[in-house]
Amino acid sequence: MSNFEKKDYKRAGVKPKRRSEVKFNDREEHKDDLREDLDKLEGRNSVLEAIKAGRTINKIIVQKGEKEGSIRHIIALARERGIVVQETDRSNLDKISTTHAHQGIIAYVSFKDYVEVDDMLESAQSKGEDPYIIILDGITDAYNLGSILRTADAVGAHGVIIPKRRAIGLNAAVSKASAGAIEYVPVARVTNISQTIEYLKRRNIWVVGTDLSGEKSFFQSDLKGPVALVIGSEGEGMGKLVTEKCDFIVNIPMKGKISSLNAAVAGAIIMYEIQRQRNF
Repeated sequence: MSNFEKKDYKRAGVKPKRRSEVKFNDREEHKDDLREDLDKLEGRNSVLEAIKAGRTINKIIVQKGEKEGSIRHIIALARERGIVVQETDRSNLDKISTTHAHQGIIAYVSFKDYVEVDDMLESAQSKGEDPYIIILDGITDAYNLGSILRTADAVGAHGVIIPKRRAIGLNAAVSKASAGAIEYVPVARVTNISQTIEYLKRRNIWVVGTDLSGEKSFFQSDLKGPVALVIGSEGEGMGKLVTEKCDFIVNIPMKGKISSLNAAVAGAIIMYEIQRQRNF
């Protein structure tokens, strides 16, 4: 890597731990903690992508009245797959809605399962690709998380890691903001981001932080190979310990009066640079 003192690319002499030796999610022990508001999906893209992805859908409720465009397509696809479709007044949808932007359709679905970090690494290996992972440190806004998931899907990232505490989880608002990308991007929820970073480093993955304090801009940095990109919260950025755990930090040059970007926008800029370096 060109940003800091060279280390052996394979971090020689460090043996990765087996899956049985490292446990991040405790998925069975904390299943109740991992489930939030994703028994409902709202909005046309969210519902359509859930159907296409094969998500278990208990029923779909649509607004009464003449159907047009994508709503007609969704209803036809749902009935083709044996999903119950019911009609109701818009006022009832408004009462049920948590996003207040249901677009005339709400689906009741099975809970969206989180994955484990190792699942992402195995996915990359099965595709013959270097791991490409996004780590979010303290993202609390549903729009930011949904937008990041949408970009992660677009650039071919193998998954997104979020913390269990002091951060937004998967819910209906995130699903809507992701335009359905939540159905395709694996998400792991871990107890400790810093420990997860250490684990990824033991698996020969370079961990890249994002902050104005970065010594080099993202487009001057070598972002090839196995990489995990850390995106901090919009107000506070990455935590101190997380910053210290990163292999190196990159910045986004700012020429205007505003000194920072929305977390999802900043993340998208660097995520596409990683994709460019990996593929072109």
